[in-house]
Amino acid sequence: MTELLALDVGSSSVRAQRFDERGEANGELRQEEYESDDPAEVAAAVRNVLGNDEPDATSCFAHSLVAVDAGGNALTPILGWRDTRSAGAAEWLARRLDAEAVHARTGAFLHPSFWPAKLAWLAQTEPETFRSAASFVSFADYLRGQAETSLGMASTSGLLDLTTLDWDEELLATLGLDRERLPRIADLPVWPDAACSNAGAGCTGSERAALMVGTSGALRVLYESERPQPKPGLFLYLADARRVVEGGALSDGGNLHEWLEQTLAGAQGSLAGRDPRDHGLVFLPFLGGERSTGWNPEARGTVHGLTFDTTPLDLRQAAYEGVAFRFAAIADLLPDVTEVVATGGGLLRDRDWIQIMADALARPVQISGVPEASLRGAAVLALERAGHEAADAAIGEILEPRPDRAEAYRAAREEQQRLYDELYDAPA
Repeated sequence: MTELLALDVGSSSVRAQRFDERGEANGELRQEEYESDDPAEVAAAVRNVLGNDEPDATSCFAHSLVAVDAGGNALTPILGWRDTRSAGAAEWLARRLDAEAVHARTGAFLHPSFWPAKLAWLAQTEPETFRSAASFVSFADYLRGQAETSLGMASTSGLLDLTTLDWDEELLATLGLDRERLPRIADLPVWPDAACSNAGAGCTGSERAALMVGTSGALRVLYESERPQPKPGLFLYLADARRVVEGGALSDGGNLHEWLEQTLAGAQGSLAGRDPRDHGLVFLPFLGGERSTGWNPEARGTVHGLTFDTTPLDLRQAAYEGVAFRFAAIADLLPDVTEVVATGGGLLRDRDWIQIMADALARPVQISGVPEASLRGAAVLALERAGHEAADAAIGEILEPRPDRAEAYRAAREEQQRLYDELYDAPA
């Protein structure tokens, strides 16, 4: 192998690039943005980027569900993690199943993000589509045109038993779903973006976490494990036969940044000299619903403490801090983590936000020097399969937490947790 072509299908754009045997970019980045949940339109964007080439390694957004007919034609849009219409179905499942036991077996939650809730919702609201579908697949599987999936993609569905490495029997029975209607699990060079992002940024081992802000956000570790043990509040997916991805996900990340840009036209200005005592606000960043750590599908974005003196800059600062405090709650559940690497376009373009992350986490944050971590990660994982070792991932500036802000950030985080507890049940 002298080089390979990696493909990254993100939630709003497609990228492809060639890499050499050391995982170094070796060619022009091809990219196309899209705004669609139509599987055929997104597949067309992928084909536009690839041209006549076939990828050697693929990273793809996780949790997506597409119902297809016997010919592989889509019967539904792409049902992704941002689609919360299945919240009622998730509650329906939680009343019939032991939610903690499901999490212990699958590493996933009875939550709208995952397949069980989406399948139950589809059966309830579109019974004819549910009955007529030949298969239910991820978008990555739809793209390949075959009813087979990788272990990593299967695990992020929330339907895979981590012990048997097969579809979960109890969930299938509850959903009234035959396993023949799910893809065959195969050894494929296709990985969920979570695993690829960590691998691409050099965040391997349980001590080194990737703090990713793309469209959404996540703090996660990628490490080897013979007996995966999901922890309360955290997801745990299989990346492949020997490694797991563990951590927490937020529904508000780069999408929140974009919302702030569109909504608060007067929010420009530096946050460098400010701390949480300067605005008096408490921000719960659940505009896209809550995932980690409470996984409450009913949670919504909340701003407490508004006055006539509140400025757009106050709101932007409070929003950034609100996300950072949710990351800190995830970090508390990952006690082995000693290093944090920031990655993802939604975060790296705003240095103020990275500094707030360091202050809220009370630890240094290293800025990744890899511009496309998920894309490079697909290449790195494929190179491993071929017996090659990638070069170390580049690291840029390191931002230290500011000691003089430590007490203010600790108190502000406690205020956010008190507001959450008043509005919703405290996380398990």
